[in-house]
Amino acid sequence: MTGAIPALCHRLRPLMAAICLGATLGATSVLVSAPASARGPDGIADVAEKVIDAVVNISTSQTVEAKGGGEGRGAMPQLPPGSPFEEFFDDFFKNRRGPGGNPKGGDRGTDLQPRKTNSLGSGFIVDTSGIVVTNNHVIADADEINVIMNDGTKIKAELIGVDKKTDLAVLKFKPVKPLVAVKFGDSDKLRLGEWVIAIGNPFSLGGTVTAGIVSARNRDINSGPYDSYIQTDAAINRGNSGGPLFNLDGEVIGVNTLIISPSGGSIGIGFAVPSKTVVGVVDQLRQFGELRRGWLGVRIQQVTDEIAESLNIKP
Repeated sequence: MTGAIPALCHRLRPLMAAICLGATLGATSVLVSAPASARGPDGIADVAEKVIDAVVNISTSQTVEAKGGGEGRGAMPQLPPGSPFEEFFDDFFKNRRGPGGNPKGGDRGTDLQPRKTNSLGSGFIVDTSGIVVTNNHVIADADEINVIMNDGTKIKAELIGVDKKTDLAVLKFKPVKPLVAVKFGDSDKLRLGEWVIAIGNPFSLGGTVTAGIVSARNRDINSGPYDSYIQTDAAINRGNSGGPLFNLDGEVIGVNTLIISPSGGSIGIGFAVPSKTVVGVVDQLRQFGELRRGWLGVRIQQVTDEIAESLNIKP
């Protein structure tokens, strides 16, 4: 009886090997298929290819007034009359200046000049006549605005109107060739977990495509009076502001506006103004150059005895 056990094991060894091989192959097939499911919908590439030419970079320049004199660098501090330090500081600042009172050693001190600064953002074309939507903070205080197409063409743009409360702006430029424009979708139909695509100009890297999901809707982050953002984990960084957030039908369902990040880079918490808000704002900016919000003209107050008597209101 005892001799039969090794024999039985010997006969079962091929079967055990087959079972182990089957388990290995099964594990292998799972490992191979997992990355495929992690890639997300294949339609992302198709959407990006279709809409990317409608996404533009926004380049702005502005003049910043230099601050000098008074409390500025190289200026003598204000001292009360008769201060014991008055003579000391007077000699100190005289020694820092050369003949004619000019600063020494390249220290311009109060002789600072206004300087030009540049900033970059994103936008998208909504009309083939050259209408672009972006964020207000992208073009705020700009002396000059340029739109840079996906092929690198740079065109000067003019400001049509802004709405600071929703942080939206509309620009217009004169096309030099036929344009691709995108359409708005219905942000109210978005579902949590739905795939979305962000395209923009992060860190001056134009035409950057990232994908993620809708993490939340109607998100209030106490940033303004119209706080109802789409939250997404699609990578959004500096320079993405004003760029579009697409659904998988290639429709704009939001305008990427801000992120929450302790480091300043994307950690998967980005926010977009929903298209339902954007459409109404853009229509009015194009028509009037400003937003004309309605108001009821109603004031609530306590009904006093005198008011009740005059209006014949019975208790």
